[in-house]
Amino acid sequence: MSDSVFQAIEQKRVSSRIIDQFKVLISSGKLKPGDPLPPERTLMKTFGVSRPTLREALNALSTMGFISMEQRRRTTVRSLVPSNITEPICRLLKEDMTTSLELIESRSVIEVASARFAARRANEADITRLERCLVNMRDNITQERTFSAVDAEFHLTVAEASHNKIQAHLMFSIYDLLKERVFMCYAPGGDQAEAVFAQHQAIVAAIKSRDEQLAAEKMEEHLSYVESLVKRFIEKN
Repeated sequence: MSDSVFQAIEQKRVSSRIIDQFKVLISSGKLKPGDPLPPERTLMKTFGVSRPTLREALNALSTMGFISMEQRRRTTVRSLVPSNITEPICRLLKEDMTTSLELIESRSVIEVASARFAARRANEADITRLERCLVNMRDNITQERTFSAVDAEFHLTVAEASHNKIQAHLMFSIYDLLKERVFMCYAPGGDQAEAVFAQHQAIVAAIKSRDEQLAAEKMEEHLSYVESLVKRFIEKN
């Protein structure tokens, strides 16, 4: 038998194995955009590695664009949409508020599809998370607090309930670009907040009933309402 039929065994560094594990978790959707990672001490214990080895892996993942590491903040999973796409859009939004309307149109294409897929694919855990979002939003409205964080959680949960990780990452990036501009148009309490809450309720009800068409329609109605608020804000300013 010829020696040429054998192949050398690849000796992978421990840090490379950690990187591979993160990639698998992100590609499978088990790690989602915005998810915070456990503290370094916990990760060291989980992987059974030293701090330098863990840091080497995390720094490499950060360079690759898979995670975001900032001082005094938890390390989080980044969107797979590269920053060289989102940064020019961010600059346009700062220079021209009307660009928000175009981004809302793009968002609508993705979110309407996400609502449809969520009605088809959402599991019990997804439904529970959506219902928790409604409870949190109701509490914020009752106390007349801003509900921007709760609204973001709701829309990202719908995207995740679609069980299409690409849509979830796209939605995370779009929402991150839009959130400041959209919530400039919202009042903490009152009719607008109540209208948004009722629209969210209708979306969840359609997803729970597995009515794909109704879920898509209710999401489209909601985003049309948001667009009308942004238009009104632009006209006044």
